[in-house]
Amino acid sequence: MADYYNLLNVSRDTDPDTLKRSYRRLARQYHPDVNSEPGAEERFKEIGRAYEVLSDPEQRARYDQFGEAGVSGAAGGMPDMGDMGGVADLFESFFGGGAATGRGSQRRQGPTQGDHLRLDLTISLREAVFGTTREVTIRHLETCSTCSGNGLKPGRRLTTCPTCRGQGQVRRTSRTPFGVISQVTTCPACGGRGQLIKPEDRCGACNGQGATQVLKKLRITIPRGVESDQQLRVAGEGNAGERGGPAGDLFVQLQVGSDPRFQREGTTILSTTEVSYLQAILGDTITVATVEGDQSIELPAGTQPGEVLTLPGLGVPKLGNPVARGDHLLTVKVRLPKGRFSLKERDIPSGLSPEGRSLLKQLDKKAQGNPSRLGGFL
Repeated sequence: MADYYNLLNVSRDTDPDTLKRSYRRLARQYHPDVNSEPGAEERFKEIGRAYEVLSDPEQRARYDQFGEAGVSGAAGGMPDMGDMGGVADLFESFFGGGAATGRGSQRRQGPTQGDHLRLDLTISLREAVFGTTREVTIRHLETCSTCSGNGLKPGRRLTTCPTCRGQGQVRRTSRTPFGVISQVTTCPACGGRGQLIKPEDRCGACNGQGATQVLKKLRITIPRGVESDQQLRVAGEGNAGERGGPAGDLFVQLQVGSDPRFQREGTTILSTTEVSYLQAILGDTITVATVEGDQSIELPAGTQPGEVLTLPGLGVPKLGNPVARGDHLLTVKVRLPKGRFSLKERDIPSGLSPEGRSLLKQLDKKAQGNPSRLGGFL
């Protein structure tokens, strides 16, 4: 059986991001639509199966212990391992659960990166458009300043683990119908390190953990043009690593709040404005709300109801390229008179001359009680 790690060209301790990148690269290389060489399709299927198993932490753990048998539910047509009791040790030996007879290799755990953390943060539409800086408070593990992360009181030393005698591994032996099978596994007492901290030697500040939980304030810089569900990575602000390993990262999950005045579609801002029928007919200078604040724009004469005006460069900057910015699309709604016709001051275009205002008022008197006559006068 092919080794899933070899199929994906990664090591057994590879992280999920590296695993995903390698899978995508190989999937593109062997996809039947781009690779017509003999065996390419079969290799593509094998790569997909390998990634399906290794990308799932639970399946990956079973595969690491039992190999293909641990994720397929059977081995060579034999009964399910859950029904075989001690015979499972035999399969563990055959499929990678540990070395069979013999000393086996030591597997001491070295430096380990700390856990990543996630913070959910909601920002306004304006902050998403122009970027901002937010101060946030997080709770995370930091390396203990008293013991510098080793978990020991000053002057104390680690003690050799009595369970594994410093080997980091223990051997367990099982009797099976096939004979006596020995398996080497990670020591449960020291976790494979081969050394322990005695209770009396533990650092009082962190109780031997090597890290303490603290509250920390951070300033998060949010770039222009972000959208909901995008993540910002703040390196090194996750939990402290173990045994000298690097700290994890903080991932900020963004949500952009709604704005009653605007809608957003990518880099485009959408909104509506209402004008009077006379403004639409004669044209006018009107004030509209934009993400830049109120702007004065020219409403062309003869503007139709539902017509869309483009305000160039007043949309959302493109993330990573703030020079490239979208537009603001403004839909015009025309306010028509209802019932008895009566000219109102708000209906008169602001730029109309005094003579024009006088003529409209005369028109108003002639059209009293019959709005349908207005079209004839105009």
